[in-house]
Amino acid sequence: MAKNKVAFVCTDCGAEYTKWQGQCGACRAWNTISEFRGASSPGTASRGARFQGYAGALSQVSTLDQIDLSEQERVGSGMSELDRVLGGGLVPGSAVLIGGHPGAGKSTLLLQTLCHLSQQLSTLYVTGEESLQQVALRARRLGLPTDRLKILSETSVEQIVQIAEQEKPRVMVVDSIQVMHIGEVESAPGSVSQVRESAAFLTRFAKQSGTVLLLVGHVTKDGSLAGPKVLEHMIDCSMLLEGSSDSRFRTLRGTKNRFGAVNELGVFAMMEQGLKEVKNPSAIFLNRSSEEAPGSVVMVVWEGTRPLLVEIQALVDTAQAGYPRRVAVGLDGNRLSMLLAVLHRHGGLHCADQDVFVNVVGGVKVTETSADLALLAAIVSSFRDRTLPQDLVIFGEVGLSGEIRPVPSGQERILEAAKHGFKVAVVPKGNAPRKPVENMKIVPVTRLGEALEALADLYR
Repeated sequence: MAKNKVAFVCTDCGAEYTKWQGQCGACRAWNTISEFRGASSPGTASRGARFQGYAGALSQVSTLDQIDLSEQERVGSGMSELDRVLGGGLVPGSAVLIGGHPGAGKSTLLLQTLCHLSQQLSTLYVTGEESLQQVALRARRLGLPTDRLKILSETSVEQIVQIAEQEKPRVMVVDSIQVMHIGEVESAPGSVSQVRESAAFLTRFAKQSGTVLLLVGHVTKDGSLAGPKVLEHMIDCSMLLEGSSDSRFRTLRGTKNRFGAVNELGVFAMMEQGLKEVKNPSAIFLNRSSEEAPGSVVMVVWEGTRPLLVEIQALVDTAQAGYPRRVAVGLDGNRLSMLLAVLHRHGGLHCADQDVFVNVVGGVKVTETSADLALLAAIVSSFRDRTLPQDLVIFGEVGLSGEIRPVPSGQERILEAAKHGFKVAVVPKGNAPRKPVENMKIVPVTRLGEALEALADLYR
C-alpha cells in the first residue's frame, strides 16, 4: 500500500513547504498555502505504468541538431475566431485550457467545435458536471450533428485515460478540470492537490499520445483562474472567455500560447444557435449614437494580430464631495491619474477639483499605451463641453514630458480606420504614412500641446 506524502503548496506560485505558514516566501502572497496530499513513488510508478506503451518514444536522448524542425500540421476547429486565438488551429499533443465565468459559453463553444470535428476526426467529449442527457439536449437545441461525437460521463482521471487509450481520439474535451479526481490523492475534487495531479496526468497523456486536450476551467470571483497557479504552467495555451450577462457578445482572449501570439482576441455573439463568429469586431464596438456628444472619440487599439476600433468616453464634472474621483472602466486607473498630471503640466488643463470618469464602450479591456492620446482627447472634449467629429480617429502614446510617441503597426491602424469610413486621423508623427491615404486626412503631432491645438480646430 502506497504511503501518502503531505506537503503544503502555494496556490499562486506553486512553491512547496514542509509545514503551513501564513505567507509564501516565494511570491509574498498571504493565505495562499494549502495542504497537498500526493502519492509516494510506488503509486506514481503504478500510474506511470499506464503509459509504458508511449514512453519508449520519449526516453531517448538526442542532440539539438537532430530534432525534427518540420512544422506540425494544425487541426482547424471550424471557427476562424477560435483558430485565430489558438494561433492557427489545434496543435497535436497540446493542452489547451479555457476558463470563464458560469454561463459565459465555455461548454457551448467546445460542444460546437467537437461536433464539427467529429465529422472528420475521432473525438471524445468527457463531461463531469452534466449528464449525458443534458449535453444531448443542448446539442439538439443548437442543431449540431451528433451522429459521430463520442461522449463519456466520468470524473475519474484513471478511467478517462484508460478509455481514451482504447478509443484513441484525436481531440478530447474534459469538462471540467475542477471536478476530476485521482483515487490515490486523498482530498476532495477541486482541491489544490486534485486539480494539480489531474491536470498533470491528463497533460502527460496528451503529450505522449498526440491527442489534443481541451480543458474547461472555472474562475474565481475576481476573474482569475481557479486552482493552483502551476496549472497555467502545465498547459500550452490558456484562454479566457469573457462577457457580461446583459450583452450577447463574448470575447475569447489568449493569455498564454506556446504556438501563437499572446493577447489575441476572438469575438463571438451568443445566439439561439450557439456562439456565432463576429467577422468584423470593429463594427459592433462602433455602434455609436447618431447625435454627437462631448467626451466621445474613437481610438484604434491592437489586439493580438489585428487592429480594433473602439469608442472611448469620458465625463468630467465638478467634484461634489470635496475629494475628486478617478474611475476607469476598461483602462488602468493608475495610468489615468498619470495622464491627468501630464495634461495639467503640459496641456494647461486643471482637473484637480473635477471628477473624471472614463469608459471603454463594449466591455473591451485596453492594456496597451496607444489609447493615451484618445483618452486625453475625450477628457478635454468633456471638460470644454465641445464635441469632436464622428469621422475622427485618434491613437498614440503620451510620455511624461508631453511628447507623443509612435506605437507599433501604425500603418495598419490607419488603414483599418479608413476602411470603416473615418476621414481624419490624429496620429504620432512617427506613425504618419509616407504615402497619402485615400479619402483620409492625416494630422501628425509630436507634442501634447500640438495635439490639443489640432483638436481645437476640429471642435464643433
